[in-house]
Amino acid sequence: MKPVLVAYEESGIITSALRDRGIEAYSNDIQDTRGNPDWHIKGDAMEVIFSREWGGIICHKVCTYLANSGAKHLYNDCKKENGINLERWEKMLFDAKEFRYVLDNAPTKFLAMENPIIHCHAKAIIGPQTQCVQPWWFGTKEIKATCWWLRGLPSLVKTNDVGPVPKDVAERRKWAKVHQCPPGPLRQRIRSETDRNHAEAIADQWSEYFKGTK
Repeated sequence: MKPVLVAYEESGIITSALRDRGIEAYSNDIQDTRGNPDWHIKGDAMEVIFSREWGGIICHKVCTYLANSGAKHLYNDCKKENGINLERWEKMLFDAKEFRYVLDNAPTKFLAMENPIIHCHAKAIIGPQTQCVQPWWFGTKEIKATCWWLRGLPSLVKTNDVGPVPKDVAERRKWAKVHQCPPGPLRQRIRSETDRNHAEAIADQWSEYFKGTK
């Protein structure tokens, strides 16, 4: 059984869940991990992804220039009529093409690439996602759309559906705590971290593929 890589993960949440199921799984990021450093490869994700053949790759590509939530920043002063912000536009194109390159060429049979909902400019390069899931599919009362582009792996299925999302504004706001996260040094980390119940579903549903038993 070849090892599995979880690229752009410094939390160690998914790799820990995979190792609990008997998989040799390594996280990777340019930062130190908050998980077990013995199972972390610090360095550039693209170099690590293409350094060997993997038993599986889960890739959390940085979403700064791809996410629909930030699409307005592609334009000067966040207004389309002011024309495109060339610097951000070029970074968006670079990241989208890199995302597509990994989808097409990553050295593994089983690939899962994650991002939030992406804007139309990125989607024109990357292509449509396989599926979009929510934490409340897996038992967490939270709203956070997570898209997956999959190769060789099945779509995730609900394990503990605690929906629907409340219609009451005050209750709905409680479920949207990730989006309500205030500015600060930890905001990006909090907003990007994988929900633990989501991670458990990933490990439960994809482990047998990584092990080669499916």
